[in-house]
Amino acid sequence: MRPVLYQLAGVDVTQIHGIGPYLALRMIAECGTDLSRWRTAKHFTSWLTLSPGCKISGGRVLSAHSRKTTNRVAAHLRLAAVTVGRTNTALGAFYRRLAARIGKAKAVTATARKIAVLFYNAMRFGVDYQDPGATHYEQKYRERVIKQLHRRAAEFGFTLQAAVSVS
Repeated sequence: MRPVLYQLAGVDVTQIHGIGPYLALRMIAECGTDLSRWRTAKHFTSWLTLSPGCKISGGRVLSAHSRKTTNRVAAHLRLAAVTVGRTNTALGAFYRRLAARIGKAKAVTATARKIAVLFYNAMRFGVDYQDPGATHYEQKYRERVIKQLHRRAAEFGFTLQAAVSVS
């Protein structure tokens, strides 16, 4: 099935974790092979109703929930996100980090959105997806947090030093 999908789409979208041959075929059937009708990945995820909403009245945010949908692709992407959450990949680490912080339901939608963006970039621009792995993702996240801590400490006039463990 993968060679036929590659011939049809021009890129191997099954390299993206969570997208198997069945889901790739469903997405190509629903969206087509030419994704240029969506100008950006944000437009594509909004069409899939995987992006956050923006109900604002009088400068006050009333709701930021994603819209309800009957879009079959969005439902399949959510199922793929749940499956990816149990893998030892960068997407799985992303899902687990979000699930611990904001809950599983929101983490599923956020991970499904990330998979949709990867699919869009692969189909529209021919970008090949190479998974860096969960350890690489965790290392990058740790570096970001440490950088933010250094910046916050500098704002208050402090410096951070790494703790030296005595063995």
